[in-house]
Amino acid sequence: MNNDIPVREIGPQGEVMAHAVDACVHCGFCLPACPTYALLGDEMDSPRGRIVLMKEVLEGGLELELAAPHLDRCLGCQACVTACPSGVPYGELITSFRGWSEPQRRRSAFDRAKRFAILKALPAPKLFSVAARFGQYAKPLAPALPAALRSPLDLLPEHVPVMEPSAEFTPARGQRRGRVAFLVGCAQQALAPNFNAATLRVLSRNGIEVVIPEGQGCCGAAALHTGARNEALRLVRANLAAFDPDEYDAILSNAAGCGAGLKEYPAVLHGLEDEAQARAFAAKVRDVSEYLAELLASGDLQPPLPASRPLTVAYHDACHLAHAQGVRLAPRQLLKAIPGVTVAEVPEGDLCCGSAGTYNLEQPELAGQLGARKAKNILSTAPDLIASGNIGCHTQIQSHVRRSGSPVPVMHTVEVLDLAYRGEL
Repeated sequence: MNNDIPVREIGPQGEVMAHAVDACVHCGFCLPACPTYALLGDEMDSPRGRIVLMKEVLEGGLELELAAPHLDRCLGCQACVTACPSGVPYGELITSFRGWSEPQRRRSAFDRAKRFAILKALPAPKLFSVAARFGQYAKPLAPALPAALRSPLDLLPEHVPVMEPSAEFTPARGQRRGRVAFLVGCAQQALAPNFNAATLRVLSRNGIEVVIPEGQGCCGAAALHTGARNEALRLVRANLAAFDPDEYDAILSNAAGCGAGLKEYPAVLHGLEDEAQARAFAAKVRDVSEYLAELLASGDLQPPLPASRPLTVAYHDACHLAHAQGVRLAPRQLLKAIPGVTVAEVPEGDLCCGSAGTYNLEQPELAGQLGARKAKNILSTAPDLIASGNIGCHTQIQSHVRRSGSPVPVMHTVEVLDLAYRGEL
């Protein structure tokens, strides 16, 4: 990196950016893995192209606003990280760059207002629930609205369920095998409260005591990945104060994006006084599928009841589970543990569905193309059920599956397991 902009002037994330920029050898392995390159075929809308753009901006050779449209189109799915033979930490690079560059952006009043609304509503389940219910009444008007306002309405389910607050403590049933803390998430409390209810039932049934620590809140991923670094730091530190990793065997999340966000805490606080605390916290973070698969491997997972008929379940790999966290096998193992269930592999399974946190709100056209492509690929497997492990993917896929005219239900992996335990699958 050119010394015209010393790393120390970029902020605490400067070393991360410098390392990522220098590590890229521009080999091109990332190109076929990148969703925007697959859609647009533009080098500047590929990971290696964006690395060049970020380097040029940091070195003063390119105006930020000229690079911004290409950088904004990045989903942050991290499929390029999985594909990269050089180990370029692209996810950390784009996140750090957005945190550094956002205060310098020249955004329109409309864009500023939209981003403000998104970052206020998403981390606040009650506010989000009110907004979603209001949105239901506005859905008939959606065809007449511009894309920026139409896309959030299109993503809403036909019926917004009533929020169901989770119990602060769920005891283990039978022999107590473990004690975990659970992050309840934000939007999913409003859009899919059964995700958490099913998770608590499955953990309890398997002898796991679950605590929902008081004072927890949004994981901070949405703020962090959209460049609102100060807000992300506030949310991260609130969770570090709420969760004492020494009290639990694990800290669980059932949302891929949230779990990946929790595991990012050491990178978020890199070079700051609470980095060590973040490392101790992140070392305990597990996706719920990881944790349950460990019980399965040790023989401690109760066998699910057989499905009432042979079922084909199409499993969708959420990007922040498969790429960011490297969790692929565990959800498949849990589904295959249900007698009568066959897991179907989805064509182009590594390609993002287009949800990507706030992406389908900020880039609705590209997100829509990816969502339609994902739904078509999933439905090509002729599934009886569709399973995934992330609320954003669930909302996106369900919306596009319904638009295709298919009635196939979309569920969380743990919901499928919960139905099997109750003999309702």
